[in-house]
Amino acid sequence: MRKIITISSLLLFGFINAQTVKYGVTGNFHKSSIPGIHDRSKGIFGGGLGIFADFSLVTNDIYNSAWLYFSPQLEFNTQGENAQMPGLETQKYHNNYIGIPLYIKYFMKSQGYKGDIYFMAGPRFEFMVANKVSGPVSLTAHQEENLEKFGYGISAGVGVNIQNSWDVFIRYDRGFSKIYPDYTKYTTYNRMLAIGINLYLSESGF
Repeated sequence: MRKIITISSLLLFGFINAQTVKYGVTGNFHKSSIPGIHDRSKGIFGGGLGIFADFSLVTNDIYNSAWLYFSPQLEFNTQGENAQMPGLETQKYHNNYIGIPLYIKYFMKSQGYKGDIYFMAGPRFEFMVANKVSGPVSLTAHQEENLEKFGYGISAGVGVNIQNSWDVFIRYDRGFSKIYPDYTKYTTYNRMLAIGINLYLSESGF
């Protein structure tokens, strides 16, 4: 309950302080992995889709010149990794997540005008909605039976506004919560490097 209250409070802060809001859809192509547990593991490529909103926090009198935004997202991502032992079939650890990144987005500016380059960073919360394991039994299988469904971490990136209707970005997500809480040799967490696109659909003012 405390986690839900924290996320809701951050979203409410954005609603209260926003002058304008832009809505859109987002998609990404990424490589993800889970460090520290599976022998000779390799990251896997996956994709993500979601929705987002940009709530302007700092504006001035110049049209479309807000340079600081609160930008929550709701997204679905395929994540996980593969492990390949010599002479054995590939071990696959594929997980699906619903993620909620909460960004502060800062646009570089010049003479009062919002620039095209922006930086974004903030906490990311995630919930595992599906997981699939296939291939030979892992040497640490008994320590992998218990998966932590809820996770948290940080997401940061940089983007370029191509037109007012869309932009492209690159981002890195790093989890701070354990994926396998019973495995104690190393800390296991999600990590992801993604490139993506944001498509703006509408804008409204308050």
